[in-house]
Amino acid sequence: MKEKKVSSVGIQKCISCDVQNCYYHDSSNYCTAEQINVGPGSAESSAETLCTTFRPKSE
Repeated sequence: MKEKKVSSVGIQKCISCDVQNCYYHDSSNYCTAEQINVGPGSAESSAETLCTTFRPKSE
């Protein structure tokens, strides 16, 4: 798998994010986290997955 490069401002243009109250959400709907974690270890649909990187903006 080819690794995508992160832009110089830390925005991963390959990861969109609609969660506006997340600390890592930017105004262009991208994730600015250095890496993301998604769980749990097994799921049968996308509704059963969670972004465990989420952090409220108020922190």
